[in-house]
Amino acid sequence: MKIIWRRGFLRLVLVGGILWMFLILTVLLFHVWSCQSSLAFLSDLSSVMVSDNGSTLFAPCAAMCNRGSRVLIMLDTMGLVPKPPHRCLIPVADDPDKIVIPKRRTPSEVVEQLTYITEDVVGNNGSSPPPVFGGHQSWLQRDESFELKSSMKVHCGFMRGGGAEMAPKDIRYAKNCRFVVASGIFDGYDTPHQPSDVSPRSQKLFCFLMVVDEISINFIKKNVTVREDKDGGQWVGIWRLIVLKNPPYDEPRRNGKVPKILTHRLFPEAQYSIWIDGKMELMVDPLLILERYLWRGKHTFAIAQHKHHRSIYEEADANKRRKRYARPLIDLHMKIYHHEGMEPWSPMKNTISDVPEGAIIIREHTALNDLFSCLWFNEVNLFTPRDQLSFGYVVYRLGGVFKFFMFPNCEYNSLFVLHPHTREHSSKVEWVKSLDEFKGNNSDLKESRGGLGLWTPYPGNLSSVVLPAVSRTSKAG
Repeated sequence: MKIIWRRGFLRLVLVGGILWMFLILTVLLFHVWSCQSSLAFLSDLSSVMVSDNGSTLFAPCAAMCNRGSRVLIMLDTMGLVPKPPHRCLIPVADDPDKIVIPKRRTPSEVVEQLTYITEDVVGNNGSSPPPVFGGHQSWLQRDESFELKSSMKVHCGFMRGGGAEMAPKDIRYAKNCRFVVASGIFDGYDTPHQPSDVSPRSQKLFCFLMVVDEISINFIKKNVTVREDKDGGQWVGIWRLIVLKNPPYDEPRRNGKVPKILTHRLFPEAQYSIWIDGKMELMVDPLLILERYLWRGKHTFAIAQHKHHRSIYEEADANKRRKRYARPLIDLHMKIYHHEGMEPWSPMKNTISDVPEGAIIIREHTALNDLFSCLWFNEVNLFTPRDQLSFGYVVYRLGGVFKFFMFPNCEYNSLFVLHPHTREHSSKVEWVKSLDEFKGNNSDLKESRGGLGLWTPYPGNLSSVVLPAVSRTSKAG
């Protein structure tokens, strides 16, 4: 009995010690997190309490939020303190009212006329496949779409019967929008964040259009105030909510690429657009953004540089580590690109990077830019929904004709406040580890309306393709 009692006591002491250390670590991490996030008001409150009352009850919290504190230094060496994004000053103009807006559109020199395929060609056996939003683009059609001509007709989503329909009231409203700030929320992952420092001139000039699906509109109505105007339009603050009925894809992430990349198709009257992800709060006047990133340098397309990677193969590796899509499908996607001549980024290339930070896209809607957006979307539709993997490939296939301004990532960080999603996205496809798990046409692991290029027999031999070695330069994942 004594032996059993001693062993039980020792176990109790051991378990109690572990739980006590775990509790201390949890409290420390909570305080560190509160200092890094919007809950930093705890540290502000502590300083107020100390200065007003002379009490030191909350002084340890204030000390812990001090960057020079021993606790933070110790946790930082353990890799437990999140690094704030690197921000730099953006050389924007001083006054939105003094900005001169170009009177004419940038002339189209390479592509003068662009039209779109809206119906699939009937199959050889006389049967017609069920309509899908991106269409059943053949490998031959894909190759021909990269051959630039003065007049072109390409796949660009919005196949008849493929989904993503707007209500007539929203179509009528969007017809009056020449300057657009667009964003999107799908599957209830976010709620709209109101832009800061929007000048009265920009409020009159820009349409702020938030594209949502029916799941998200119901989620938003439960969590924030949605007002309705006399025409039935729905608003959250400055944002006009544009509801897309019949989502075109099974994957919410892939649905989000429709307004992001095909802004010119949703809002065909727009001359300029600024896309921002739904989790972003814009902090810079949109007119200042257009002047800084387009008009000043006579650019027509601007996008931020990725903070970690320049090669799509590095970005693909990070996506696999972070389980952002099925690993074997990302590998298959990259093997096709490598087989088609896409080399890893190097200083010898004419671009700063092959990998963008796609949360903001600034565009003038020229024919060439619209074509680029269509081709970029077609790659996302055919392969994986990770659009950073396809951007540099489309630039490569256009042979340097498509010009764009890729600005520093530190400026990107200065444009926004990044808010966390309301919940973490997850799907069964993301966790698949081998192609064997996709066997069978009726596998519930396959997306039925997207990524069809991964299941269509590829005309080239991929068996001997070896992906380039990747040097992991970041801690992503």
